[in-house]
Amino acid sequence: MQKNAGIRLARTIHFICNNEIISTEINPAASALDFIRTQLHLNGTKESCREGDCGACSILIGELNGSQVNYKTVNSCILPIGALAGKHIVTIEGLNQQNLNPVQQSFINESAIQCGFCTPGFIVSLTGSLLSSSKINYVTLLAAIDGNICRCTGYASIKRSIINFVDLHSNKINQANERTKELVQYGIVPEYFLSIPDMLNNITKEAKEDYITNGLVTAGGTDIFLQKNKEIENEGIIFIETDSKLPKIYIENNECRISASATVNEIRESSILNKILPDIKEYFSLFGSTQIRNRATLGGNIINASPIGDMTIFFLVLNSILHFSEDGKLREVSMSEFYKGYKLFDKKPKEILETISFRIPEKGLKINFEKISRRTYLDIASVNSAILINVRQNIITDISISAGGVAPFPMLLKKTSKYLNGKQLCLTNLKEACEIAEQEISPISDVRGSAEYKTILVKQIILAHFNKLFPDLIKAEELVW
Repeated sequence: MQKNAGIRLARTIHFICNNEIISTEINPAASALDFIRTQLHLNGTKESCREGDCGACSILIGELNGSQVNYKTVNSCILPIGALAGKHIVTIEGLNQQNLNPVQQSFINESAIQCGFCTPGFIVSLTGSLLSSSKINYVTLLAAIDGNICRCTGYASIKRSIINFVDLHSNKINQANERTKELVQYGIVPEYFLSIPDMLNNITKEAKEDYITNGLVTAGGTDIFLQKNKEIENEGIIFIETDSKLPKIYIENNECRISASATVNEIRESSILNKILPDIKEYFSLFGSTQIRNRATLGGNIINASPIGDMTIFFLVLNSILHFSEDGKLREVSMSEFYKGYKLFDKKPKEILETISFRIPEKGLKINFEKISRRTYLDIASVNSAILINVRQNIITDISISAGGVAPFPMLLKKTSKYLNGKQLCLTNLKEACEIAEQEISPISDVRGSAEYKTILVKQIILAHFNKLFPDLIKAEELVW
C-alpha cells in the first residue's frame, strides 16, 4: 500500500443506528466499534479481543432489498465504518424494550448470565438468526452463536435458554408470513423495525465520485482489518460495491461463476452451489464463525494468498479460473498458476478480481474437503486439503488434490495426483501416493505445528479423503501406518 499524503480521507457517511439516522464525516476506514462506543456512547457493544474471535462486539447490519431489510450478524471490531453507509445497524440497545424481550427472558429463566460481559453479543446473534433464518429450531439458533464466547457459564445454561426459547416460540415464528412483523408482534424486536425500510429509502448515500483514487481496495475486510486495523486508517480505502440486482452466483455455458464479492455464507447458502457440490454447506461451516462468514468474501480469501485459506484450497482443486479487470480490460488466470510464492501472485497492481469460475463437475466426480485445526470451529487450519476424483471400474480416471499449510502458498499436489491418475483404486497405490506427497510438500514449523507434524497430517488427510469417499477401501486398523 502507498501513502495517500495530502489526500482528504474523511467522507460523509449516512446510516441508521437503531432508530436514529446518523450522518458523520469520518475516515471510512475507522473502526465501527470505536464509533459506536465513543461517539454514539452505546457501550452495550463490548470491546474485547478486537480480532473477530469472541463475538462480544456483535451487531446487526440490515441492507435494503426491495421492500424488505435483510439482516446479518457481524463483528464490529474488524468492521470499517464506511461499510455502514446506507444501512441499518442494530446494537443491543436497539433491541431493548420496556420489558425484557423473550430472548433475554429465556437467558434469565435458565440463569445463562454470570458476569454478563458476553451476553449482549449472544442476544444480538440469536436475534440475527431469528430475523434471517428460514426455519427456527435448536440447531439453527445454536449455529448462530458459533462466534460468541462465554468464559463463565460453561454454555450448558445458554443451551438450555435456547431450548426454552424454541419450545415457547419456534412454532409461531416458523408459521409467520412476514418474519419481521411477527417478531414485532411477539415483542422480540421493537416496533421501530417496521419503519426501517422507509427510513433507508430516504437516506442519501455518500457520493459515488470518490476523491480517493489510490488506496486499499476491499470488500469484507475481515482479514486486512484484523492485521492492519490502525495502519489502514492512514491509507485511502475504496470499497467494492456490487449491484444487488445482479446474481452473485450463476451458471453460464456449463460453468459456475461466482462474484469475488460473494461472502462465505452466500456461497454456503447458494441453491446453485448446493446442487453442484452437495456438501459445501458442511465444508464451509468450518470457516470462521457466522459473524466472519457474513463478511468474508471469496475474492478476499483468494487475494489474501494465505497458504491455508479454506476457500482457496477448495476452489483450487476445482481448477478454477480467476477473472480480472483493469480499465475495461479483462484477463484470465488459472488458479493453479496464480500463486508464485509467499503472498506473491500473478496480479497487476490495479487489477480487480471480478469473478471466479469453474466447470461444473461431470457426473461421477466426487469432491471432499478436510481441515485439521486445534478447534473444530472458528480456527485456522494446521493443514487443510480438498480432493476431486472420478473412479470408473475401480480405476482412477481423474484426480486433483490440493493442500494448505504445507508450502509458502496454497498448492496442488501435482505429482501425487499424476501418480494416482490411471491407477487402480487400492490401498497399496494410496500408500505410495502418500509417500510422494511427503516429498512434494515443504512445510515449516510454526505456532500451528512442527514441520514433522504437518508432514504426518498431509498423509493422514489424504487417507481421510479416501476413507470418506470410499469407506470400504480402508480398514480402521489401516488408517495409520
